[in-house]
Amino acid sequence: MSDLPVPTASPYSRSRALPPYRGIVAVDAKDFTGHPAIEHGTISRNIPQLLRMSLERSGLDELWNDRRFPNSTGDGYVFGFDPAAMPFVIHPWLHQLQDILTEFNVHSNGVAGLRLRVSLHIGPLPDSGEEFDGNGTPRNDTHRLLDSRPVKAMLAASSENITQVAAIVSDRCFEDAVASGYTGRHPDHFIEVPATVEGKRFAQRAWLYIPAPSGNLYDRRILGDHVVDDQQKAVPQERAKGRRGGKVIQRADHGNVNSGTVHGGQHVSNVGGDQNVSHVGGDQVGGHKVGTVHGNLGDTVQGDKNTGSR
Repeated sequence: MSDLPVPTASPYSRSRALPPYRGIVAVDAKDFTGHPAIEHGTISRNIPQLLRMSLERSGLDELWNDRRFPNSTGDGYVFGFDPAAMPFVIHPWLHQLQDILTEFNVHSNGVAGLRLRVSLHIGPLPDSGEEFDGNGTPRNDTHRLLDSRPVKAMLAASSENITQVAAIVSDRCFEDAVASGYTGRHPDHFIEVPATVEGKRFAQRAWLYIPAPSGNLYDRRILGDHVVDDQQKAVPQERAKGRRGGKVIQRADHGNVNSGTVHGGQHVSNVGGDQNVSHVGGDQVGGHKVGTVHGNLGDTVQGDKNTGSR
């Protein structure tokens, strides 16, 4: 009769030493399942090669050579490392990864480009050299951050010609490596986001870092209302009021006016109570403005805009 597996440790029964702290990096390819099946194997092989090359260009050869509990996830890759290297992983490595993906995509000869989401975290994980090392809450949270709405939405909303990398940094990682001043990037390069995963009981404060940003970084659909409001409070008063001039006139005496990209003349007046009348390009629209507004907007507004407060 074969020996039974070792039972799991009973939590909360006695004190034990914490496992060693490890930095964790996980990456995922955007729209992996959208690629034809014949390309999946090639993408899976290319991702660790691109990680290795970008780390070498960053002077982090040893980090790759000494990586802990490495594992391919098919559409991505994950490994642990000495957390002392985390400031260098944030910068310059993320920037080098952006550059090498740009170079790779330029020479991909018509094949769909490779764009990556990156998640960075720090925490205690078993690391004794055995097969199932690296499993624990910090590892789980790293993957949850990687699948969270803000980093997915940011990469999707940005230009595929410019932004090849979107990184999300856990709050612990940000406090230890960025806010402390050890990373060669000012905290203002990072954007606070509420990280949530659809269908999962997961909600954490985290930070987006985009080495080559494009598009609208302060989109309510990505960052959440309270984050955008905080960002807007930091904008000088004259910018908060918007740019005046040209043929664009906006008034909101008793309501709100959407801000966005306007071509041609526009005049919008909200007249007290529930009576809203708009003149846009010579057309008169009566009643409430309901539905999706297309343009460079902060959010989508539905219903009576004079009811309640955000």
